[in-house]
Amino acid sequence: MNDTPQHALVKPDQSISDFVYCFSSIQNLSGISEGVIIPNGRIDMSFYKTSDGQFHISLLGLETKPKMIPGQEISTFFAINFNPLAVEYVLRQSVADILDKGKPLPNDFWDFSMDDLNDFDAFCEKATQKIQSLLPKEIDKRKRKLFALVFESNGEIAVKELSERLAWSARQINQYFNQQLGISLKTYCSILRFQASLSHIKEGKLFPQLNYYDQSHFIKEIKKHSGASPKELFKNENRRFLQFLITNKK
Repeated sequence: MNDTPQHALVKPDQSISDFVYCFSSIQNLSGISEGVIIPNGRIDMSFYKTSDGQFHISLLGLETKPKMIPGQEISTFFAINFNPLAVEYVLRQSVADILDKGKPLPNDFWDFSMDDLNDFDAFCEKATQKIQSLLPKEIDKRKRKLFALVFESNGEIAVKELSERLAWSARQINQYFNQQLGISLKTYCSILRFQASLSHIKEGKLFPQLNYYDQSHFIKEIKKHSGASPKELFKNENRRFLQFLITNKK
């Protein structure tokens, strides 16, 4: 039996791509001890089965710092990785109160059950149809553009520039971020820059490729969000950094 963790990432259908970053799956998690969850700039809805056969659904708020995976052994893990725009238009509830933590959802949420963990492709299709059914007809174009600009720049865009391009005051933008996500735009952008740096680190580029002040600042920011240096991330001993396993997988 192969106990090596198996991971997969599926990009969403174009119809929901503003709201869903990806669907992800990790199998054989029980073989990983001391696994670490690191910030990814997304709101994760996780569906998982523990080794003793229990089924759970959880909603995780944005992460700003690393945290250990739950102590229970997980055999199968599927997740919907939501973009922030989904908070208002799909989840329809602020996630500010679950910043750096999560909350359980009913085990029949969105009509999912443990049987849905048997087929990842079928899971993605079912989730896609559910999300499509929840979307309103009208989406604020200014908010769509806000997140498009933030993502396109990997968080390397000034609040002032966003404000000017959107005709939306910096104060109102930050108010929106704090109300919906629980953090400021600047903090969110630092997470995106960190996340974008992971693909470079995976390639062995252990020096800043993005707009960090210098090597010292780069290392400090990587450690703040992951709890590890770029070199430690690159090694990923014992495959501890779970999201790092599927970064930029197609």
